[in-house]
Amino acid sequence: MTINIKQCTLEDSRILKEISYETFNETFKDQNSPENMTTYLERAFNLEQLEKELSNISSQFFFVYFNNEVAGYLKVNTNDAQSEEMGDESLEIERIYIKNKFQKHGLGKYLFNKAMEIAMERHKKKIWLGVWEKNENAISFYKKMGFVQTGAHSFYMGDEEQMDFIMTKTLI
Repeated sequence: MTINIKQCTLEDSRILKEISYETFNETFKDQNSPENMTTYLERAFNLEQLEKELSNISSQFFFVYFNNEVAGYLKVNTNDAQSEEMGDESLEIERIYIKNKFQKHGLGKYLFNKAMEIAMERHKKKIWLGVWEKNENAISFYKKMGFVQTGAHSFYMGDEEQMDFIMTKTLI
């Protein structure tokens, strides 16, 4: 079993689009209407949007490979790329997604550790993320990683307003 991480570039935008659609759909399709899923996927993960995010110097994407196959990805944000105003001393984990067939191999923790490494290299004082209040597996994972709920914000899945918990981990 080999696990590798590679930072994404603009040339990876099509692969990023594919894995974004696949992992988001696997994670949330059973709890949301097909119409809202389609609306969200087409807005959040179209090539133009992903290329814009890939070009932002305050955002970074990474693919995780399991036995040379793309198994998931990570997106982190700093500065004004953060989806909430958390200040220059914060790093946001905006996305950690692993394909269903690769879950339970420690890849989420592997990507989480990459985010922590970036935060430490950049001397950030906290790391934070938003997670859907109904995503119990993710909430449990983040609690194990030392995060605590510090707030909440609205997230729109198509025309449906949902609630994301804001979870934060203070770094020493």
